[in-house]
Amino acid sequence: MTPSTEQRDFFDGRIPNRDRCVARYLIDRWASVKPDAVYVAFEDGSQWSYAELRRRVLAKAAGLQRLGVAKGDQIVVWLPNGQDVLLTFYAVTYLGAVFVPINTAYRGGILAHVLANAGAGIAILHPDLLARLKEIEPVPLTQLVLTTSIAAPDIGLPAVRFDAIDGDAHTLMPPDAPIEPWDLQSIIYTSGTTGPSKGVLSCYLHMYSNAGPESWPMVTGVDRYLVASPFFHIGGMGAAFVMLVRGGSIALLENYTTEGFWAFARQSEATVVFLLGVMANFLLKRPPSTADRDHAVRTAFVVPLTDDAALFRQRFGVDVYTIFNMTEISSPLVSACNPVKRGTCGRPRPGVEVRLVDAHDCEVPIGAVGEMILRTDRPFAMNSGYNRAPEATAAAWRNGWFHTGDAFRRDADGDYFFVDRVKDAIRRRGENISSFEVEIEVCAHPEVREAAAIGVTSELGEDDVMIVVAAVAGARLDPVALYHFLVARLPHFMVPRYIRLLDALPKTPSAKVQKALLRSEGVTADCWDREKAGLRSKREILSR
Repeated sequence: MTPSTEQRDFFDGRIPNRDRCVARYLIDRWASVKPDAVYVAFEDGSQWSYAELRRRVLAKAAGLQRLGVAKGDQIVVWLPNGQDVLLTFYAVTYLGAVFVPINTAYRGGILAHVLANAGAGIAILHPDLLARLKEIEPVPLTQLVLTTSIAAPDIGLPAVRFDAIDGDAHTLMPPDAPIEPWDLQSIIYTSGTTGPSKGVLSCYLHMYSNAGPESWPMVTGVDRYLVASPFFHIGGMGAAFVMLVRGGSIALLENYTTEGFWAFARQSEATVVFLLGVMANFLLKRPPSTADRDHAVRTAFVVPLTDDAALFRQRFGVDVYTIFNMTEISSPLVSACNPVKRGTCGRPRPGVEVRLVDAHDCEVPIGAVGEMILRTDRPFAMNSGYNRAPEATAAAWRNGWFHTGDAFRRDADGDYFFVDRVKDAIRRRGENISSFEVEIEVCAHPEVREAAAIGVTSELGEDDVMIVVAAVAGARLDPVALYHFLVARLPHFMVPRYIRLLDALPKTPSAKVQKALLRSEGVTADCWDREKAGLRSKREILSR
């Protein structure tokens, strides 16, 4: 039900009306205002208009409601990109329930932790992932919804088929209370850096502010945004939502490949693309073609900004922007069009205050390195904390500012430059990796006494994963055997490239591992390199 005029007038200027920022009312609004306009173009050439989107969403929402899903319920969604995850996202949020997507590469202890933390009873998942649920005990779920009709292993939980739960839209009951802009929309799991992965609590206003009209004015309602990131990342789910906010459209890419990217951009008539720096580099490394400018793309976000941004602009005929963002915040830094400063992340956007501070939250001078902390003038424009983690929430939000854990410097012109991570995280191919979680799995090997996971510079940009390991007394640890042990326990993107064996890890006087020293030593001559050994971690299709 679309909010009444009286309801809409309730909100003040900083908080948009419900039908401007809440999924349920946005879907209703656009289906009424522009029913035949395309909202999504898929890889197979099919499209959904706003009217078709609403028809499908209402049928699926009615089916989920019949399963007992209600406003505020947390629903785990474990799906690859495609029609099913998009429909699930909007059906869940249409009910006012909470969308909890999880990485399709998760398994073992990481999967068990996330499911336990989510606290959901229902999971909607692809049957190919069921086998991983059998690896953990107990499975903290009560109901499964499987998205295909293929035979799936029985894990002792009630299961229904996704395509069989559609209900009659006329039977759909409204939520007990209106869905408000500050209500929880999603919980997105982001890698922990000193502990297990944390679930970021995100309300509708957070998602709206993340890349909304004020944050990204260069993207408008006439644009079609090519969504190449998975829906368990804010770059996938958030992009779909902010184009719904604008009444624009998306092109949903199921599996990114360098070879197929421009072909899909051309086919789908996308006008905006978002690329990790490494993705942009891969596209540039392909042989030049007469088709390089045969597309409708006019705007490309490249994050982080590469040294070849000008070449990318010239070759592909697009305007380049860059930003700084993370799951918890809302694009606080946005660049001007075609920035020229090497490594810039842009300047603070309207509505955001940015400070660079020392360990005591005292501001550092211009040119000095400090941790970036943030606050916004719109309530709820950033995360609402971490799910079931009050200590982590309090630490991040201390002194009334959100602490990003990232080190920056600012020049005299007001441009910001990323320096390093204050937190001990590793970033590989667009994935944030918790060194803590890697170390837990490494230390599960019976011959490992202690381990440290660090990021080392990759020739492709961002990091490669290295583990530095000390064996138990008397053991002769084999790097190849350890590698195969980890392949079976870790998501593909966490599997280390390098393994270094030491008698003991270097420690501080307080017995903490000196990771800064290990990082400074980098890839040493005694490191085992799985790529030189001809071993590559298989990237399963569901983990893309």
